[in-house]
Amino acid sequence: MREVLERSFAKSAQRHPLTRRTRFYLTKMRGGRGRPPKLRFRYIFWSWLGAFIGITATSYPSAWVGAPLLIAPFGATCVLIFGAPDSPLAQPRNVIGGHCLATLISLTLLHTFGAEWWVMALAVATSIGIMQITSTLHPPAGATPLVVLMSKASWSFLWMPVLPGAIILVSCAVLFNNLARDRVYPKYWF
Repeated sequence: MREVLERSFAKSAQRHPLTRRTRFYLTKMRGGRGRPPKLRFRYIFWSWLGAFIGITATSYPSAWVGAPLLIAPFGATCVLIFGAPDSPLAQPRNVIGGHCLATLISLTLLHTFGAEWWVMALAVATSIGIMQITSTLHPPAGATPLVVLMSKASWSFLWMPVLPGAIILVSCAVLFNNLARDRVYPKYWF
């Protein structure tokens, strides 16, 4: 019975291009690679310590400045700059440029159209497109427009906390990652 069904399916797949495309589409979802190798404890420890230092360096000075230097997407930035410092998405150009562009785009849209649901979608999508065009793609910066729009931020949000916070995180990553023998950061600046 199974053979009959398989032959029947094979014949219908030959006749109907939609069925072939559907099968091809579904086979892509199986994945084809094995799992990446496990990281050594030393590497994990350096990532943990770097993230701790980076978030401390952006949150502690907030008391002196009287304004926050930390936004939620910076936590995800730490994952990249300390957990995957070799990634092109973790380089200084991407971190600083990505967050600043996403903030500028979302502030422009916010002050033009308001904080509507469709503006949030437009801000994230436009930020991704502009980051790709400018080679500053940084996934955590994709969350920055949501922070801007949900908090209805003022234009000063770009200057405090986004720009100084991103610069502080990159500075921490440069100083800290290069202390480890097996890490080099950045791979490139601009």
